[in-house]
Amino acid sequence: MAFEIPQDLHPDLMPLAWLLGRWEGRGHGDYPTIEKFEFGQQIDFSHNGKPYLHYVSQTYVVNEDGTKERPLAVETGFWRPKPDNKLEVVLAHPTGFAEIWYGEIEGAKIELRTDVVARTATAKEVSAGHRLYGLVKGELMWAYDMAAEGQPLQPHLWATLVRA
Repeated sequence: MAFEIPQDLHPDLMPLAWLLGRWEGRGHGDYPTIEKFEFGQQIDFSHNGKPYLHYVSQTYVVNEDGTKERPLAVETGFWRPKPDNKLEVVLAHPTGFAEIWYGEIEGAKIELRTDVVARTATAKEVSAGHRLYGLVKGELMWAYDMAAEGQPLQPHLWATLVRA
């Protein structure tokens, strides 16, 4: 089944239209403060006719056959394209922090960097991030570098997802 651009898609969203829909797959995580791990993921990009995408990412522990065992992380927010292929992203996490990201859209590649990370008194210390998303041979590949818990910016998560 081929992907079709919705007729009611706001014109400002055309550079992000390739993201629309549900993506599912597997990923990997690593960081000096934790054990290496694998995870399953579902990302949904939707729209309501306004000039932003609604984004929800859910990750979960999977067993060897890929069956979901338990939830890991959730994040949600809004992807707001701006003139000249600029992008603003606002994300919130139930663990007590929120982020503002700025970046650029280059065809089927998006690169983002944090501008602001705000957190509650009980949230872990996350101070910066860098994300890269790309459509490669029909798959959504992404990587997330993080600076947290006194560690410098470095690779943390990466995954490959297919359109569901």
